[in-house]
Amino acid sequence: MQLAITVLGSHQVNFIGEILPAIRDCNCTIIELRSSHLGQSAAAYLLVQGNWNQIAKFENTLEAIQKRLEIKVHTLRPEPKDKEKSKECVPYSLETISLDKDSVVESITSFLFDRDIEIEEISGSSYQAPYIQTSVFSSKFIILIPPKLPLLSLREEFLDFCDQLNIDAILEPIKR
Repeated sequence: MQLAITVLGSHQVNFIGEILPAIRDCNCTIIELRSSHLGQSAAAYLLVQGNWNQIAKFENTLEAIQKRLEIKVHTLRPEPKDKEKSKECVPYSLETISLDKDSVVESITSFLFDRDIEIEEISGSSYQAPYIQTSVFSSKFIILIPPKLPLLSLREEFLDFCDQLNIDAILEPIKR
């Protein structure tokens, strides 16, 4: 059984230092872990695995940690992923850079979802561009392209889409 967890708190609070030993003490294992600072906050995303008893014990421990450290914790027991479907897809990396506009990431995700392309991961940030006084937004996606989509025409269509929105993009396969 798996448990997906999101944690949000002040970056001064060392909640990761509390959660990791709790995972070990409940005899659960970490499948995936990501943590980062977002402004004055810190966020962590974990996927933990164990039997139902271990997961239930860990959920109770998380409630105590949440109250004690005054952090926000959300949990979800995800359904098993259809690995056969993912095996057929082609993994691609998609990187973009554009002027910092509100709808850039939304436009890109809409383009992908409209074509039934699964997004595995998104990261992005806004920063002040060197030499000019303008904010730039860069993003990186890991996507899974279904086998039914012709890659050459998808690439051409995506690059035309980016040209219309003044987005510089690189779409390339991930080498395994």
